Amino acid sequence: CQILELGAGVGTMVERLQAAGLLTRADYTLLDGDGELLRLARERLGTDQQGTRLHYVATAFQDFLRQAPGKYDLIVAHSFLDLIDLPLLLPPLLALLKPGAAFYFTLNFDGGTILQPPVQPGLDEKIERLYHQTMDERLFQGVPAGDSQTGRHLPELLRQSGAAVTAAGSSDWVVLAGPDGYPDDEAYFLACILDTMEMALRDRPELGVTEFADWLGRRRQQLASGELFYVAHQLDYFGYRLKQDPQKV
Repeated sequence: CQILELGAGVGTMVERLQAAGLLTRADYTLLDGDGELLRLARERLGTDQQGTRLHYVATAFQDFLRQAPGKYDLIVAHSFLDLIDLPLLLPPLLALLKPGAAFYFTLNFDGGTILQPPVQPGLDEKIERLYHQTMDERLFQGVPAGDSQTGRHLPELLRQSGAAVTAAGSSDWVVLAGPDGYPDDEAYFLACILDTMEMALRDRPELGVTEFADWLGRRRQQLASGELFYVAHQLDYFGYRLKQDPQKV
């Protein structure tokens, strides 16, 4: 069985699949444009995991698409498809699958960033809208690289690209404190979310410097006191490449 993972990072998906008993006796290719992440993955996982051979490929996704089509039995993409020009790149991505082979596309962002309790009605909604706009405007090497509503757009793009969805569901992030505060490292995770929003929006002319700084300060106070509640709306899809292009039927 030939498996390809896009944006594999440090290899945590391999561990998840193994823990679920879904990964045995396979050739698993971990693809990532960041060679340092793959170096860490190799250090952690080696080249053989319980009968699964691991291959590490440090190259740009667009360059990898030039490979001969029809090689893989499964393609996995976790929190990846909302970072590329999906209308352009989805057809050659699916062409890497054998006809009838499967895909598992998870954590596809779908236009919902919820932070509660409110800080300032009107401003809260404006910041969410501008944050999503930065995703829609993202460029990589001069070409579009993102869509803040990837989750809802993906089913139709898959259909147009000769694929069928057989299962779908929500994979929202929901983070809130309990009686003893935030569990595990979720406070750190929320701090990273706020830092990401700050980096994305600090130079937006639509936001006043002082009003945005005050808003961030209030959100960080909410985090410190355990009040901050965060939801990110995302969707997962499982399906397969059709054996015949529907446009040719």
